[in-house]
Amino acid sequence: MTLRHIEDRDWPAIVELEASAYADCGLSEGLDALQSRAFPATSFVLDAGGAVAGYLLALPYPRFRYPDLARPEADRFDTSNLHLHDLVIAKRYRGLGLARRLLARLTATARDGGYGRISLVAVAGTAGFWSAQGYRGHPRVPVPAGYGPDAAYMSRTLVTRPHHPRKKARQWPAIAISSAGPS
Repeated sequence: MTLRHIEDRDWPAIVELEASAYADCGLSEGLDALQSRAFPATSFVLDAGGAVAGYLLALPYPRFRYPDLARPEADRFDTSNLHLHDLVIAKRYRGLGLARRLLARLTATARDGGYGRISLVAVAGTAGFWSAQGYRGHPRVPVPAGYGPDAAYMSRTLVTRPHHPRKKARQWPAIAISSAGPS
């Protein structure tokens, strides 16, 4: 399995994975919205021999704010906060530690790019997973009902160099990930 940046050919599979993960809870967004939330340097797929086994979408976004699920993003922000909008692993690949590996790549890329914090909105009861990954809840940050009843804004501070918005993040090579060992 290879972890790499998203390519145009990946979008149909990303849309399908996103719909399978979120349609039942009313959070599915569609192609335009998903593409608008995928900053090229900080969004990735897990490629399992040409099939998308999972993906992660992240974009620079102001702290204590989050995308409006009802519309695609029109603005780009110059901020030291990176917002992890979505992380989905296909059902057949769950339990192999792949979400943590995507998250590790995002964290390293964020540090390398000078981001000082990663934020997210935990949905559908996932706050426990995110807490275990070092994210802390911000109960005073209101999350709209459109994110679901259990939604919680969370973030994690990164130890990093000062943010340089015009500095390009290191281009990480694609890496092979083995699911044979412990995850």
